[in-house]
Amino acid sequence: MKYRPIMAASGYVLSKDKTSVLMLHRNAREDDDSLGKWIGIGGKMAKNEDILTCMKREAHEEAGIICTKMRLKGTINWTGFGPKSEDWFGFIFLIEEYEGEPFTSNHEGTLKWIALTDLYQLPLWEGDHYFLPLLFDSDERVFHGHMSYEQGKMTSWTYHRN
Repeated sequence: MKYRPIMAASGYVLSKDKTSVLMLHRNAREDDDSLGKWIGIGGKMAKNEDILTCMKREAHEEAGIICTKMRLKGTINWTGFGPKSEDWFGFIFLIEEYEGEPFTSNHEGTLKWIALTDLYQLPLWEGDHYFLPLLFDSDERVFHGHMSYEQGKMTSWTYHRN
């Protein structure tokens, strides 16, 4: 069987003082696979765009901001993810500078600045606890991870940096 993952970008916007991150509380749609979870902004890449264009578009659509400085911090191959057991390949960005005032909500839920020190107290996807520390650490090397899920539960996590 061919591997045909859903390609996506996920971005984490740092506050101007670098102490908080803009998170999306997915609380607007009952049919949402991420209902109740806090996640970064982002989404699926369109056929006619590259991953940077995707991330910039998603940041503008979901948060109302224009990214002016962002870095690719990592990639993750999620296999068997979510209730539909889909395969996703995600590019994880740290958005360090932006223009505009972020929305307080969108069609998926509430946007809120969360102190980096409080981030892990939120209801996150289980796997986020493994890759978010890599996103916010000072290591300049890009990480490349693989996270497996079976029946909605994370079963493994490995990563490398180069």
